[in-house]
Amino acid sequence: MLRAYVMDFGCQWDQFLPLAEFAYNNSYHSNIQMALFEALYGRHCRSLVGWFESTKPTLRGTDLLQKALESGAVGDRVYLRVSPMKGVMRFGRRGKLSPRYIGPSGILRAIGEVAYELALPPALSAIHPVFHVSMLRRYVPDESNVVQYDSVELDDRLTFIEELVAILARDVRQLRSRAIPVVKVRWRHCPVEKVTWETEQEM
Repeated sequence: MLRAYVMDFGCQWDQFLPLAEFAYNNSYHSNIQMALFEALYGRHCRSLVGWFESTKPTLRGTDLLQKALESGAVGDRVYLRVSPMKGVMRFGRRGKLSPRYIGPSGILRAIGEVAYELALPPALSAIHPVFHVSMLRRYVPDESNVVQYDSVELDDRLTFIEELVAILARDVRQLRSRAIPVVKVRWRHCPVEKVTWETEQEM
């Protein structure tokens, strides 16, 4: 480690010895199964990096959630995201169905920097009307692409029960110690091409 410091910093390497000491004491040591600092004080040493505020304002999150949904104004319309809930365990990645959006709904007012109050229809009157922008998607006018609220039964957590339409195929997934029968399922609120493999026991 010291050799690397001498090579990188040349004649000024001795000015950076405290950094080398910090790195050494806060690094994992295989013989004691922890860092030296942790062995002495019971916790890792916190670095000073990031403790000081930057002089330039920075956006947090995904560019502060795309600048709060491109600074949506009162009267703009947005889609509201809802989530399918089937209670089944899938192989590999969970949640293969793409996110669902219903609406559009009008924006009544902004609540802080990243939340909006929406004008929800009477069917959703039991749901609190204020939503974080991560649950919204800007509406681009297209009268042929409106998902009606009454076509999806939602609960107060903005989830809906996805219904099985047909079993298209059967297969057996072979694991190391056992075989699991699975079925290829088509769901009611999904396009024909959006089919998933589920365990036969759950179906």
